Amino acid sequence: MANASAILKPLLSELTARARQRGWSDAAWARHAGLPKETLCRLRSRSNCDLNTLAGLADSLGVILSVVEPRPTLTPDGRWPAKVDRAYEAKLLDLAASGSTDPEAWRQTGAPFFLAGLAVTLASVTGFDRPRYLELADALHAGVTEPAVFGRWLAATPLQPARFLPMVMARLRHAA
Repeated sequence: MANASAILKPLLSELTARARQRGWSDAAWARHAGLPKETLCRLRSRSNCDLNTLAGLADSLGVILSVVEPRPTLTPDGRWPAKVDRAYEAKLLDLAASGSTDPEAWRQTGAPFFLAGLAVTLASVTGFDRPRYLELADALHAGVTEPAVFGRWLAATPLQPARFLPMVMARLRHAA
């Protein structure tokens, strides 16, 4: 787990940026949050914070604190996940078995080129709507449905389709 400072600093930075977008100084922001200005000043030099203080700062900006899943780490070229572990593979299985062809939902899961190739792969499977998955693939990465581009995807993908597709089919059978 990351230490508290590694979480607090970026969170406070994001909240501060939103306060600045409203034209608020620290004093104005603290006033809107119902906090003494000194609390906000001290918070900037600390490595931890009371949750009520953070929630008050966020609430004054009209935002909420929330838990979100981090996006997967990508390779330097941005085309591939840095690693495909069991947890990420499970997310990919859930996505594939969901039947979703919403490009935004897919983009939230990782690298568009990688996911576009996965969509082309699913388009080849009986029971998947081939035109919809090919359309999804092109929406994620234009040209991935071209045989040469998909061939490069197959040669470099960290996901083994011969292993992954039976798992997708098993998940679909289990869900039915």
